[in-house]
Amino acid sequence: MTTQNNISEEIKKEIEEIYQHFPQKSAACIEGLKVIQKHHRWVSDEAVKELAQILEMSPDAIDSVATFYSLIFRKPVGRHVILVCDSVSCWMMDYEKIAGYLKNKLSIDFGETTKDDRFTLLTIPCLGTCDRAPAMMVDEDLHRDLTTDKIDEILKNYE
Repeated sequence: MTTQNNISEEIKKEIEEIYQHFPQKSAACIEGLKVIQKHHRWVSDEAVKELAQILEMSPDAIDSVATFYSLIFRKPVGRHVILVCDSVSCWMMDYEKIAGYLKNKLSIDFGETTKDDRFTLLTIPCLGTCDRAPAMMVDEDLHRDLTTDKIDEILKNYE
């Protein structure tokens, strides 16, 4: 994966289409970041600068938004991002066992990506499914009532 992800004409047009629906261009900042990430999996410093030009904002303002939101990735991530809920409910329902199993199975720690670029493992404060803890998301897919056996089956679905 490259270390930068410039904004192509296709991405620029997609962002321009979005900001047409807002009273001012800067209001489309989060959506613009999401578009870049959709195409590149993360948002580089170069992309922040280019988005700042498109939205007529400072790069620092864009960066402050990008770093505030935990689901905007400012460094490269794998093809699939695993978000493990570390809320109180998940902790009470075997979070440590689930987290340890994932780290061992993938041979990575939180904040790292597998050598084959397949998975990045992260924590998230809450997935809003406390009644079905422990839980995790892989990309946009929510997985609840986790067990180690379920994790093995889940991960098989993400190549």
